[in-house]
Amino acid sequence: MPSRAPRLRNLPVTTSGTVLIHADFLLAGIVMTFLGPMLPILAARWGISDAVAGRLFLTQFISSMFGMMLSSVLVQRKGYRATLILGLVLMAAGMTLLASGPFLLGIAAVATLGVGHGLTTPAGNLRTAEINPHRSASALNVINAVWGIGALSPSFFIGIARHAGRPEWFLYGAAALLLPLLLFFALSRFEPDTPRATENAQPGTKSVLSHQLLVPVALLLFFYVGTEVAFGQWIATFAHRVNPSAPNSWTQNSWTMMASLFYGSLLAGRIVAPLALRRVRATTLAECGLSLAVLGGLAFLKAHGMGLVAAGALLTGLGLSSVFPISVSLFVTWFGDSARRASGPVFAMGNMGGAVLPWLVGVVSTHSGSLRLAFCVPLIGAVFMLGFYLFGQSKTKSFATEATEFRRGTQQK
Repeated sequence: MPSRAPRLRNLPVTTSGTVLIHADFLLAGIVMTFLGPMLPILAARWGISDAVAGRLFLTQFISSMFGMMLSSVLVQRKGYRATLILGLVLMAAGMTLLASGPFLLGIAAVATLGVGHGLTTPAGNLRTAEINPHRSASALNVINAVWGIGALSPSFFIGIARHAGRPEWFLYGAAALLLPLLLFFALSRFEPDTPRATENAQPGTKSVLSHQLLVPVALLLFFYVGTEVAFGQWIATFAHRVNPSAPNSWTQNSWTMMASLFYGSLLAGRIVAPLALRRVRATTLAECGLSLAVLGGLAFLKAHGMGLVAAGALLTGLGLSSVFPISVSLFVTWFGDSARRASGPVFAMGNMGGAVLPWLVGVVSTHSGSLRLAFCVPLIGAVFMLGFYLFGQSKTKSFATEATEFRRGTQQK
């Protein structure tokens, strides 16, 4: 009998997707943070002012917010793997388009990669939580630490490309790294990865919007992302203004290191968190971390030299490090079977915080004439999150009971 060629449907390899999602998050960290160090090169290429260049960041966050809203719908209907594949395609397309062309094409490119990142973030976090039900907080700290490694790398690689006189090489290189990962996703099959029936999605969406915890949890993500971005984006400028400019002093240019200190401590905290979670509860670790973040914010308000600025950077980065992964790990406790549907509006609200709070810091600084006073904005965010967890710590059982009752009510409908 003639031999038969293997059928295409037998090619995909069954996997949980853990390694692929970690690789995805490593590259997503690069995609979401490269714009800052790349901005001077793009501004010079297009001949645009700082005000116009700032529209790129606005475009990035708004498009990412749209992607996060779309992510929960796609996961609900198509599953995690298909959603992550689409995110990779859009990120690769956006990076490639940005390598050349006029400013309007650049706006379209940033919007494209922003949507791709927005699709990836909720889907990757929730998939990780689902396949690690008994250690979701630890697993989410690890995957977000991997994202942090990616976020630390653009400045280094852009510097190499710029030194070679070909900064576009960075953009092409990032897109080239996304393509083989896309191929691995295409040849794999996640198990389990069961999309929910389309006809059941709409009633569930209506129900989750009425959940009593949706607004406070969405505000938690709003303040978390906004607080992290506000500290991270403004800390170098703040340090530059309080830095004593004594000649031949090590402090003369040390302000440039403050953002790296903040993000480095953020990464270190996420690496260490899984070890800490073996001894303390997730909510306790979040409370301790947010207490450190509040102390760090107060250090900025008192800082008149680089010592307290460095202390503030270290405390806020370390304190905030585990809050996001722990919050995502509690989604199932708070929302039950509706966690997938809740992820879209909750993550989108978080991304809105990343756009609003840093902007508000600039507004307060301009109107008050004091960036120090403007740092009260992210400090208030840290205080809100600490209050949420102090309240949630004593109400964990009621959260779980409410989630169970909400799930039963949804099923009865």
